[in-house]
Amino acid sequence: MPLVTTIRERCRVCYTCVRECPAKAIRIAEGQADVITARCIGCGNCVQVCGQHAKQVYDSTVHVSALLQEAAPVAVIVAPSYPAAFPDLTANQVAGLFRALGFAYVCEVGFGADLVADRYRRLLEAPGDKRYIATSCPAIVTYVERFYPELVGALAPIVSPMVAEARVVRREYGESVKVVFAGPCIAKKQELVSAEQDSETDAALTFEEVLHMARERGLDPGKVPPSDFDPPRAGLGALFPLSRGLIQSANLVEDLTLNDIITTDGRHGFIEAVKEFQAGHCTPRLLEVLACQGCIMGPGMPGNEPLFRRRHHVSRHVRGRLDSMDLEAWHRDVERFADLDLSQTFSADDQRVDDPSEEELRKILLQLGKTCVEDELNCGACGYESCREHAVAIYKGLAEDEMCLPYIIDKLRETVNSLAQSKEKLAQTQETLMQTEKIASMGQMAAGIAHELNNPLGVILMYAHMLLEDYNVADKEMCEDLNMITQQADRCKTIVGGLLHFARQHKTALILVDVRRFVEDTLKLMVIPENIQVETLHEGSSFYAQMDRDQITQVLTNLIGNACHAMPDGGVLTIGTRGDDEEMRFFVRDTGVGVPEKNLKRIFEPFFTTKDVGKGTGMGLAVSYGIVKMHRGNMFVQSNCDPDKGPTGSTFTFVLPKKTGLAVGEAPEAAAPVAGM
Repeated sequence: MPLVTTIRERCRVCYTCVRECPAKAIRIAEGQADVITARCIGCGNCVQVCGQHAKQVYDSTVHVSALLQEAAPVAVIVAPSYPAAFPDLTANQVAGLFRALGFAYVCEVGFGADLVADRYRRLLEAPGDKRYIATSCPAIVTYVERFYPELVGALAPIVSPMVAEARVVRREYGESVKVVFAGPCIAKKQELVSAEQDSETDAALTFEEVLHMARERGLDPGKVPPSDFDPPRAGLGALFPLSRGLIQSANLVEDLTLNDIITTDGRHGFIEAVKEFQAGHCTPRLLEVLACQGCIMGPGMPGNEPLFRRRHHVSRHVRGRLDSMDLEAWHRDVERFADLDLSQTFSADDQRVDDPSEEELRKILLQLGKTCVEDELNCGACGYESCREHAVAIYKGLAEDEMCLPYIIDKLRETVNSLAQSKEKLAQTQETLMQTEKIASMGQMAAGIAHELNNPLGVILMYAHMLLEDYNVADKEMCEDLNMITQQADRCKTIVGGLLHFARQHKTALILVDVRRFVEDTLKLMVIPENIQVETLHEGSSFYAQMDRDQITQVLTNLIGNACHAMPDGGVLTIGTRGDDEEMRFFVRDTGVGVPEKNLKRIFEPFFTTKDVGKGTGMGLAVSYGIVKMHRGNMFVQSNCDPDKGPTGSTFTFVLPKKTGLAVGEAPEAAAPVAGM
C-alpha cells in the first residue's frame, strides 16, 4: 500500500500540498491531488499542511496489533523525541504506556543514536577528504537516491539510529524478537520497505498511532503503572531529534571558519543544501540535513506545540538524564556494541524526468497566456514557485493548465462575457420569436379577413363608380356622397392589400447591391418636406450587401416616411449604413417627437400606430419587420420623447447578415441600382 494517499472526498485542490512537497510528488490530474508513490520521499509535509485532512498515512496499528498477538516477544524502540510527544508524561510513564500496550521490551532509539554518532566521529577522523551526506534522516536518503542519484556515493555508509537500535535489541534479547519502531517520522515506514536489511524492523508506528492504540484499549497514559526503559540506556544520542543533535552527540565541532561541517533542516534548507552540495559550491566533510525542523517537528507528532517548546522538552529531559545516568555503565554498553555492524549501502532509484527544451517550454507558457516575461507573474497560486516551474511540471505530467490562477481568471472572464452575450442573444431571440409568433397568428387572421372583404369591396366600388356616371351632373350633393364612398372604399382596399401583403410569405431574390447608390436612389423616390434637412452617412469597411432590392426599398421608404411624419415642424433626417465582413447595418434617424417608452415594445405589431385616425394602418413597420426577418436579419429601435433626458428623436436600425445562406442571384458587377423602380 502507498505510504501517503489522498482522500478524494476531502481534497479541495488548494495546491498547498503541491507547494510544500520538496519532491514534487503531488500530481494534479482531473482536478484531484494524487501522491505519486515512486516520487514520494515520505517527508510528510503534505500531511502537515493539508487543512482538510485529505492526506492519509498508511496505518500500521492493525499490523502491530497482530504482532502483539503472536507468541514471539515484541520490542518497541522509542524515538528520542518522545519527551516532546508526551510532554505531560515522565519517561517512566511513557515506558509504562508501551508495556500496557503489550510490548515485552521498551528500548530507547537514543542508544542506537549514540552508536551512530560514534561511527560518524570515526568516519570523519579517518584520513582522506571524501565528502559525506548524513543518513540519519530517511527522507533525505530517499530524496538523494531518487533525485540526485549521482550523489548516492556521498551518502554516509552508516545506518539510521532506528536500524542501529534494532540490531542492538536483537543482539541483546535474541534474534526471535519482533521489533517495532515508535516515533514522529512517517518516512520510517518507507525506510522499512527500501532498506537493504528488510528484516531489521517489523513495523513502524507514529506517536499519534500509539495514542490511538491506547484510546482503543481504554488506556489513560497518565494512569498506567510506570516502568523503566530496558537497557541499554541512551546518552547524548537523545539529542538526535534536535537540529545539530548528531553533531553534539558525536562531539564534533561545526566551525564556521572551516566549513567542514554544515547542518540545516526544513524543506527549503535541505533542498538548497543538497543542490549546492551537488554543484560543488558547498564542500563540507559532512552535510547533516533533516527534512523537518528536527525530528520533534515530524508529521507523526501529536498536538501542535511550537518548535522551541518541543525543543525545551527534549533539552530538559536530556539534562535530567545526564545528571542521573550511570556513565560507567553507559560507556561499558557502548564498548560492548563497538563491534556491531552499523554499515549500510545505498542504491540509486532515479525518478527524474527530462526537462523540456526552451521551445517546448515557451509553447506551454503561451498556452497559459504567458506571451512575454512580464506575463510571468510568479504568484505561486499554482503551488510552484514560478510560472516556468509550473510549465515544466505540465510537461512532466504533474500539473494542469487550470492550476494557473491568472489563466483561470482570464478564462472565467471570457466565459462570463460569452455567457452575457449568449444571454443577450437569447433574450433577443426570445423576443423575436414572440414577435414572429404574434405576427404569424395575426397574419393568418389578416389573410382570412382580406379575402372575405375583397369581394364586397369590389362590388361597392363598382356600383359607386356606376352611380357616379349616372349622377355626375344631375345631383351635385349625391356626387359628393358617392365620391366619399369611393375614396373610403379605395382606402379599405389599400388596407386589405396591406393585409394580404403582410400575410403572404414572399420569397427573397438576393443580389449584391452597393448600399451607397441604393440609399441615394431610394431618396430620389421620396418627397421630403422642405423643412427637413437630409444627411447620409456611410461607414465601415464594406459597402455591399446581399438583399432583395424591392423588399428593402419598401422597408427603407417606410422608415423614411415615418421619420418625416415624426418631424412636422422640420428637423434633420439621417440615413446611414455601416458595413463589415459580417453584416450591413442600415439606420434612419430623425429629430422628431420620439416614441413613448410604453409603445416601443408594440412598435412592430400589426395594426399598431401612433398616427391620427385615417393617417395610418399600422401595417408598415410590421411588414418591414417581416421583410427583414425573411433576410435573416433583425430590426430594433431606440427613441427618446423626453427633452429632459436629452435630444428627442428616434433611430430605427435594421441589420442584414453578409452570409444569409440564401441563394444569391447576381454577381456584384451585375447588381444594378434601384433607380427607376
